[in-house]
Amino acid sequence: MKTKPFVLFAVLAFVGAGTVLALDPVKGPSRVAVVFFEPEKFTDVKDAYMGSDKGRDATLELLKDYLTMSGVRGLLPGQTLAITLTDVDLAGDFEPWRGGQWGDVRIVKDIYPPRISLAFRLTEADGAVVKEGKRDLRDMAFMMKLTMGFRDDPLRHEKALLDDWLSAEFHRAKKN
Repeated sequence: MKTKPFVLFAVLAFVGAGTVLALDPVKGPSRVAVVFFEPEKFTDVKDAYMGSDKGRDATLELLKDYLTMSGVRGLLPGQTLAITLTDVDLAGDFEPWRGGQWGDVRIVKDIYPPRISLAFRLTEADGAVVKEGKRDLRDMAFMMKLTMGFRDDPLRHEKALLDDWLSAEFHRAKKN
C-alpha cells in the first residue's frame, strides 16, 4: 500500500522533468549532427586488443555525444553543423607481445598519436553553405598538453584533438 504513492510520485516526477526539458527553448533540437561512415573499417576504436563491436559502438557513442555538445559552442545562431567521421585511431595502442593480461591494456606513448578523419558542412538557417571540407586531424604533441578537464577520461586525447579543431575551424564562423 505504501509503494503505490511512492511509485506514482516517482513516475510523475520523471514525466514532469521530461516535459520541462522538452519545453526548454535553450536546449531545442541539436544543431550538430554526427554520423560515422563505415565504422567497422575504422583504424582503431577498440577497448581491448580483440575488441568487440559493442566496445567500438560505446566508444563512438561517447565521441558522438561529445561532438554534439561541444560543436554548438562555435556556431552562430541559426547555423547547423553536420560532421561525418570517416576514420578514428585512438591515442595509444595495444602491445600484445607484453604477454599475460597486458595484451588488453592500451599503452599510450607519443608514437601512437590520436588521429581522426572527418568531413563537415556548416550551413545557415536558410540552407546556405558557410563552410565545408575534409580534415585529417592528428596531434603529434598530444603527450605534451595538459588535459586537466578530461584527466580521468579514457578519450581525453581525442576530445582535446576535437576541441582544438572546433575552436580553430569554427571560431566566429562567418560566410566567406
